[in-house]
Amino acid sequence: MRSSVPVLTALVVGLPVLATPGLAANCSAKGDGFGTWLAGYSKTLVDGGIPASTVQSALSGISFDPAVIKKDRGQGVFSQTFTEFAGRMVNKNRLSVGAQKIKANADLFGRIQAQYGVPAEVIVAVWGLESDFGANTGDFPTLQSLATLAYDCRRPVMFQNELLDALQIVARGDLTPSEMKGAWAGELGQTQFLPSNYLRYAVDFDGDGRRNLIKSAPDVLGSTANYLHSLGWVPGQPWLVEVKIPANLPWDQADLPIKKPVGEWQAMGVRAANGSIPDGVAALYLPMGRFGPAFLAYHNFDVYLGWNESLVYSTTAAYFATRLAGAPPVGPGNGNVEALGASDIAFIQGALSAQGLDAGPKDGKLGQQTREAVRSFQLKAGLPVDGWPDSALLQALR
Repeated sequence: MRSSVPVLTALVVGLPVLATPGLAANCSAKGDGFGTWLAGYSKTLVDGGIPASTVQSALSGISFDPAVIKKDRGQGVFSQTFTEFAGRMVNKNRLSVGAQKIKANADLFGRIQAQYGVPAEVIVAVWGLESDFGANTGDFPTLQSLATLAYDCRRPVMFQNELLDALQIVARGDLTPSEMKGAWAGELGQTQFLPSNYLRYAVDFDGDGRRNLIKSAPDVLGSTANYLHSLGWVPGQPWLVEVKIPANLPWDQADLPIKKPVGEWQAMGVRAANGSIPDGVAALYLPMGRFGPAFLAYHNFDVYLGWNESLVYSTTAAYFATRLAGAPPVGPGNGNVEALGASDIAFIQGALSAQGLDAGPKDGKLGQQTREAVRSFQLKAGLPVDGWPDSALLQALR
């Protein structure tokens, strides 16, 4: 296997992004001035060391894509609850196909686990969620998507750097510009690597001299394991274990950053939902508050959050992996969960921020930052501190 160390590493740390005057105000989604900006950024890339022939072949003829901006402003899927999202994504077909993939590629997964320590179930769950095991990798022209987002006002510096890294992938011979098609935000391949991660963590696991995460399943699966390993995956350790909890707990202790020895949770009445609870240190994680499903989240669950910071996505990916490893379907929890809509969550985020509690962007998505702000307000208002927003929280804020 060829080393995954990028051949143009100096460019990653040494090439400045283009500071176009007025860029931060360009939120019209119309692309006025895009061509002028792209010409200037192309020159910056060449001045920084990207071969002029690579820049010309990659960026010639691309245009501003309003469809990409529309997608970027939408992203409503992560406003769903865990059970809604997991119920749709971890379906019977994906479980069946995932099990077949593990069986059919047993030797390959054995070599991958021996090298990186990541089990097949974890890799296959990501593979299934990201692209239906390679069936749906996306058809957006990657370089055009990245250039559009690099010009847009919301995250220009991030995507200017991603565009740089995409050109380095071309320059080192892994993919041609025409091969680079994927998701709307520039992710590439069967497990949807941003170019920065492709550049750093893609490996040539089939030994053909290229790191091809679009067509080569060995490269895809080995690279996915390599990236998870780099995020801190601990071999042989659990990631997410479903548990049953009593009706009354010190709810302020049920939080992902708060990890305790499993014995302490058991002393509080936490019990295995199925089988036994592995030893170790874990957080009591309530993805839908005190009435919903409950899990012990071990260190390896933090790796999922390193892969994707969306709580609902990461929880679903980890749950999918437990199902492939033999766990039964998740239980309903201890009662009826009140799930607020995205507009109510957005109101809560704004109201909490107005009170000095940083709830993150007002986007209607219940991420860890918003949940921490909810917990702080619940404590202040004398509400159960489980980090789950409900009508009682709304009433207190209003």
